[in-house]
Amino acid sequence: MLGFCFLLNDIIIHMSDESANMSTKPPSIRFENLTRKYGDFIAVDSINLDIPEGSFFGFLGPNGAGKSTTINMMIGLLKPSSGKIFVEGMDITKHPIAVKRILGVVPEDFNLYERLKGREYLEFSGVLYGLTRREAEARTEEILNLLNVDGEKYIADYSQGLKKKVSLGAALLHKPHILVLDEPFISVDAISAKKIKDILIDMIATGVTIFMTSHVLEIVERLCTDVAIIHKGKILLTGKTEELLKVPDSESIRTLEDIFVEAVGTGLEKGELSWIK
Repeated sequence: MLGFCFLLNDIIIHMSDESANMSTKPPSIRFENLTRKYGDFIAVDSINLDIPEGSFFGFLGPNGAGKSTTINMMIGLLKPSSGKIFVEGMDITKHPIAVKRILGVVPEDFNLYERLKGREYLEFSGVLYGLTRREAEARTEEILNLLNVDGEKYIADYSQGLKKKVSLGAALLHKPHILVLDEPFISVDAISAKKIKDILIDMIATGVTIFMTSHVLEIVERLCTDVAIIHKGKILLTGKTEELLKVPDSESIRTLEDIFVEAVGTGLEKGELSWIK
């Protein structure tokens, strides 16, 4: 009986420890006073932001707002001027390799080995991430078939849309914990875009965190659970998409475009050209 009491006590303590760990679990991504300067120009200005685990996070802003600079710091291509970035609780300046192992990245600008064939590039990427040759080959075949990519053509001969799909495939091969997407739907045809959206929704369902920038606000509104708007390097607002779309004290629903224009508050004058009237 005494032994049973000790066992029960151990179980209760273990459950309490698990509850404590769950309550203190860090966000997938955290920016703390993150700043990036280029001389006197401040591209990202002391931003603080938490991206919850398992969220589909839309990071929005006009051209030149600081979105790509923020992403480049997060994936280790740029060093912050000050502040910190934590990915799954790891400081990226102290654990750069460990962070990169759990990230999948689709940049806006392609950095592909264009003298490789599509299949070769994907298999090579998989092996770099630690997959066996057999795993890399099998996953590559699935990606090529699903996204309708001819893996026997050289990447140099691909259209922009095909390059985007290969870039996405390379980011997915190792089953990342966090997927970073910079304008993922530009140049992609409608059928492939639908397939990509389905993949992303499936990933969210398994607990993957997705951090996406896009100027296509309708896509962000449809997919993203959370959004933040950055302008001139500063975060203007952040919150759950569903809550932001509600009109206070009303049953009406706003669009994300309404919220974006209202937050940024610039360029609202009517667009017209003097010779087109």
